[in-house]
Amino acid sequence: MTRSRPALPFRLLPAALALVLCAAPAAAQTARAPEAPQRPRPYPVFETPEFARAVERGTRTRTGRPGPRYWTQYARYRLNAELDPATRRLAGQGTIQYQNRSPDVLTELYVHLAPNLTAPGVIRNRPVQETGGMELSRVIAQGRTLAAAEALDSLGTPAYVVSGTVARLRLPQPLAPGQTADLGFSWSYVVPPDGTPRTGTDGEVFYIAYWYPQVAVYDDVSGWQADPYMGNAEFYMGYADYDVSLTVPEGWLVASTGTLQNAQEVLTPQTLSRLEAARTQAGVVHVVTADDRAAGRATRTARGGRLTWRYTAPGVRDFAWGTSPRYLWDATHAVAGDADGDGDADTTAIHTFYRPERVSWAWDQSARYARHSIEFLSRYLWPYPYPHMTAVDGIVSCSGMEYPMMTCIGGRRDTLSLYSVTVHEIAHMWFPMQVGSDERRHSWQDEGLTRFNQAQAMREFFSGYDLESIARNQYLDLARKGSEYAGGQVELMRHGDLYPTAGSAFSVASYAKMATNLAMLRALLGEETFMRAYREYGRRWLGKHPQPYDLWNTFEEVSGRDLDWFWRTWWYETWTLDQAIGEVRITGDRMEVEVMDRGLAPMPVRLAVTRADGRVERIEVPVDVWLAGARRHTVPVSGAATVTRVEIDPENTFADIDRSNQAWTRTR
Repeated sequence: MTRSRPALPFRLLPAALALVLCAAPAAAQTARAPEAPQRPRPYPVFETPEFARAVERGTRTRTGRPGPRYWTQYARYRLNAELDPATRRLAGQGTIQYQNRSPDVLTELYVHLAPNLTAPGVIRNRPVQETGGMELSRVIAQGRTLAAAEALDSLGTPAYVVSGTVARLRLPQPLAPGQTADLGFSWSYVVPPDGTPRTGTDGEVFYIAYWYPQVAVYDDVSGWQADPYMGNAEFYMGYADYDVSLTVPEGWLVASTGTLQNAQEVLTPQTLSRLEAARTQAGVVHVVTADDRAAGRATRTARGGRLTWRYTAPGVRDFAWGTSPRYLWDATHAVAGDADGDGDADTTAIHTFYRPERVSWAWDQSARYARHSIEFLSRYLWPYPYPHMTAVDGIVSCSGMEYPMMTCIGGRRDTLSLYSVTVHEIAHMWFPMQVGSDERRHSWQDEGLTRFNQAQAMREFFSGYDLESIARNQYLDLARKGSEYAGGQVELMRHGDLYPTAGSAFSVASYAKMATNLAMLRALLGEETFMRAYREYGRRWLGKHPQPYDLWNTFEEVSGRDLDWFWRTWWYETWTLDQAIGEVRITGDRMEVEVMDRGLAPMPVRLAVTRADGRVERIEVPVDVWLAGARRHTVPVSGAATVTRVEIDPENTFADIDRSNQAWTRTR
C-alpha cells in the first residue's frame, strides 16, 4: 500500500475525482501506437472503512503487523457425540465457554449450524440430498433455556432464531468485555450420503465434519462474520480448546483432530505396541492390518458393543473425525523442526487410515507422502506445531479437504494425484489452520497460498515437477477466452459464494491465479526478500485473523517497496499481460529494440539479449514506464553485430497471454 494513505477510503471520493485519478494523462508520455488506446493506470489500493476504523482503534496497522490493541475471541468446547451407523444418526450434546476478549458489549451471539445445508428450503449453491438438517433439542445461554422463535422481538427477550445454517442467540444478560458466557446445546442429525460437500458417508466410512454448533467469528474489522454456509465457499473459524468424546461401535477405528486421551481403554496392547514402535522406527509401521480389523484385535471389546474415544485439542479452529470398521492403519513420524522453541527438533506422529482395496491407488504409500509433506513444509515455512498429522481415505465428495491435524481424501488416485492432494491439504495446516484468514470472503488467501506451497513441495518430491507452470497455464487458458466466455475469468477480490456456478472461475482465481501471483511477486522481489516477507506474514498472524491488507502491507514493509500497482492489477482486476517486441532497428553498431505493452496489466519488461558467443545480457524496463501511461518504449543495445536473439522473459516468469510476439531472432 502507499505509505501516504488518504484519510478517506476511495469509495468516499467524489465520482468525478475518481475518474480524473484513473484517466489523467501523464506529463511525459511516450508515443502510443495508433491501434492501442491509452492504457488505464492502476490506482492505489484503498482501505475499506471497516479496516480504517480498526487502524484508528489500534487493532491493525498499515505496516502489516497486528496493532497494540489487537484481540481475538476464544472458546472452550466440551462435546459428546454418538454415531449410530445403522440409522446414520449422530446425536450430540455439549457446552461452550465463550470468552469476550473484545472491547465491545455483546448482546447476541451467532452460531453456525452447518448440517442445515441439507435442510429443506436452505439457500445453497451446490446440489445436496436433503436429509433434514440439524435438530436443536436444547439451547442454553447463561444458565437459561432459550426458546426457539421465528424472529427476535424488539423487547430483548432471550431466545434464538435459526436462519438457514446460522442461529442468532439473544443473551439473557449482556456479555461485557472480559466476561465469559456459558452455552449449552443438544442436537442430532442424519449424516448425509456421499455427495454433500466435505462430510458424509458412503456406507463404509463416516467422515464427520462441521457437526456441532460452532460460535461464529467476531473480529475487530467486521464484528460478527456470520455469512451462511452455502456449500461452495469454505470457512472462517475462531480458535478454541476442544475436549471431545466420540462413541462408536467396538472394532471401528477413529481418526480425529487432537490427542487421544484414553488409548488404554479403546486400543488393544498389540495396537498400542505398534503405535509406540512408529514413534521411533524409521519406516512405516502397519498398526492395524487386514487381519486385525475386529474388536479384540484392533480395538478392545466393550459391554454393549460400543467404545468412547476421548480427544483433546488446544488452540485449534475446528474439530473433525472419521470412523470405519474397514480401515487399515499405518503410522510413522516426521521430524518437523523446533516448533516449541526448546532448541530440540520435534517429531510429529503421522497416521493414515485407508481401506485394503486402496492399496492399488497408492494408499500404502500415503504415510510416506504425509511425512515428506510435513518435513518439507516445516523447512519451507516454519515448524509444524501439532502432535500428529493424519490422512484419511474418505468419501468421494471430500475429494481433498483440510481439518486441524487431518485431511479427508476421496476418489480414485494414482501416485502423482495422491501425493499432490496430500501435500496440498497438509499445507493447509499452515494456511488457514495457523494463520486464520476468512476463507469465505477471501478464498485466495488460503487456497492460493496453499497451491503455491504445494508446488514447492512437488518440485522437490518429484525432482523438478513444475506445478507453478501448470497453475499459470490454467489461469492463462481461462484468461484467453475473454470476458464474453460464460464462467470466464473473475477478479480475486470476490466473495467465495459469488463466483459463477458454471465453469472454472472460482478454482482459477482462488488457486491457480493466486499461486501465479505469488510466483510473479517472488520474481519481482527476489527469492530472499520474498521468503522473508512470506514467513514474516505467517509469524505475525499465527493464531490471528489477517485481512488481505495485512498480507499486502507486510510484503511492502519487508521489501520497502510500494506495490499498490501490483495488488490492484492482479487482485482487483481481470487485466491481462501482453508484452511484445515491436520494431528492431539496427544502425551501425547500435540496435534499438522497441518493446510494446499491448495488454492492460503493467509489469516490468525483462529482456534477455543473447550474443553470438552464447553470453546472455539482461536488461529491465521498469514498470514505471507503463505506469506513466506509455504503450511503447525503446531500449538501446550496443554491439548490434553480435546480437543473435532478443527475448522477453524467456523463463516465463510472468503470466503473459501471448508468447508468440516476445522474441526477435537474427535471420542473417
